[in-house]
Amino acid sequence: MEQTITITFTPEGNLELPPEIREQFVNGEKYSVTITEDGIFFKKAAKFDWNELRKRREAVNDPHPLTTEEICEIVREVRRENNE
Repeated sequence: MEQTITITFTPEGNLELPPEIREQFVNGEKYSVTITEDGIFFKKAAKFDWNELRKRREAVNDPHPLTTEEICEIVREVRRENNE
């Protein structure tokens, strides 16, 4: 279902979201933001796939080695899971 809702950008630099949008967010969730000529789009970021990590680690010559940012994200995710 696609729905268009108008939001406000405040002088403080924040997005003022109506309740029906805020209710769909969960604390700690991450979103990727895409900027195009047509606008700015938010999409829920994919969670880290542990099976994919295992497959990549088992590959002799990993064609896509983990970046420092990916490693940091893994550490952050494990810490969040352990704190729940």
